[in-house]
Amino acid sequence: MGYLVSKREEILGLAIELAAAVGSVKDEAERIGILNDVRAELHKVSPMKSEPVDLVLWVRSEEVNANDYNPNSVAPPEMRLLERSVACDGYTMPVVTWDDEGTREVIDGFHRRRVGLECKSVKDRVRGYLPVTTVGRDRSGRDDRIASTIRHNRARGKHQVQAMSEIVQELTKRNWSEKRIGKELGMDADEVLRLRQITGLAEAFADQEFSQAWEWDPDQALSS
Repeated sequence: MGYLVSKREEILGLAIELAAAVGSVKDEAERIGILNDVRAELHKVSPMKSEPVDLVLWVRSEEVNANDYNPNSVAPPEMRLLERSVACDGYTMPVVTWDDEGTREVIDGFHRRRVGLECKSVKDRVRGYLPVTTVGRDRSGRDDRIASTIRHNRARGKHQVQAMSEIVQELTKRNWSEKRIGKELGMDADEVLRLRQITGLAEAFADQEFSQAWEWDPDQALSS
């Protein structure tokens, strides 16, 4: 027990020295970069390193790009409330992103990103940065990233039907079965089918079997 206490005190002493060294860096951007590097190193030895929230980094807002498939929308009153929330309470939730070698795509937090970009008081306060977490490398496929975004949205009960239908169509074209779509997006079979029907695209039903109980015979029709 005494060894553990002394080890903890030793590490705490090193942490205090490290904090002083980082604090002595005058250039703010460099200091933020160093802090990100230190957090990343500590994350490597964390028992929770498999959880994205274990590592929150501050990155330049221009490095965080919106995706082109998010079916979530926020009405103006709610958007104003979100802006006020971030302005008053600060960023309490990071933007969830996928990192493609330095260029990040939003998985969840599109509107939190907007506040950091469009609200001048917030943008000035966070110095043009955004807090981000990073989903695992196994989310690198576009269809996997779409599914991750939908899960985040549906967990909050927010999605647009037309946009959801288009996403179901895209996943279908990517050879996702109805079963897989339902499992990944948290839908039952009827909901998947309804969303596929909305667009009215014939290819959406290419794998469906239809009854052949009645067929039109032109010769028979002419003779009757």
